[in-house]
Amino acid sequence: MGNPSAGDWTNSLESQLDYYRARAAEYDEWFERKGRYDRGPEANAAWFREAEVVRGELRSLQPFGEVVELAAGTGIWSRELLPGADSLTVVDGAEEMLAVHTLNVPDPSIQRIHADLFRWSPDRQYDLVAFGFWLSHVPKELFAGFFRLVSDCLRPGGRFFFVDSLYTETSTASDHELAPVESQFQRRRLNDGREFEIVKRFPPPETLRNDLRELGWDVDIRTTDTYFIYGWGTRKG
Repeated sequence: MGNPSAGDWTNSLESQLDYYRARAAEYDEWFERKGRYDRGPEANAAWFREAEVVRGELRSLQPFGEVVELAAGTGIWSRELLPGADSLTVVDGAEEMLAVHTLNVPDPSIQRIHADLFRWSPDRQYDLVAFGFWLSHVPKELFAGFFRLVSDCLRPGGRFFFVDSLYTETSTASDHELAPVESQFQRRRLNDGREFEIVKRFPPPETLRNDLRELGWDVDIRTTDTYFIYGWGTRKG
C-alpha cells in the first residue's frame, strides 16, 4: 500500500482504531509476554528487564504535577504515572480500551476522555504529557500536527514523556511478520485470526531527535538494548 497524502489518512486511521477496539480485551497479552507474544525465557526476561529500565527513567521525572496521558490504552503506563501525579487525565480513541483501563486502574480520581487524538483539542494545560506506544502509530505526515497538540497540552516549562518500540522481530507476536523498517504500515492479526493494516513506524533515534529539534523541542532520546525507545522533552525557550 502506498503512503497516503497528508490529508488522506482517514481510512488508514479508521482501520487502526478498529484494530485497537477489537484488540482491547487481549492487548495486555503483548506487554505481559503471553500467548503469541511469549518468545521464550531469555527474550521474555530481556523484555521485562528493559521495561523496568524505562519505568525507572519515568519515575526519575517525579513529581509529575498534573498529567495527561494520550492513547492510554489499558493503563500499563497509567499505573506508573498515578503515584507521582497531582491529577491524571487519560485520553483514548477506543471506548473498549477505556473500559479495560477502568478495570485495570480503578482509581476514581482519574478523568477518562473518549476522543480521537487526531481531532481532539485540550481545554486546559498540564505539567506532563505522556504517551506510551503511540508515537509509532502517528503517520509521518501528521507528526508535526501531533506535536502541536502536545504543545497545546503543556503549560510553560511542561514536559512530555514517551516510550515506544524498536524495530525488533521478537517484540511482536510470533505469527506477525514485520514489514520493512522504512514502511509506515504493518499487518496485525488478532487471536481470532482477523487481520488489520495499521500505521506502525520505527524512526531511528537520531532521526526522531532531529525531527523534534526542528519543531522546536529540546529532547533527550534513549534506547534499551533490544526493545524500547523512550525519552522526554520540553519546548525550547
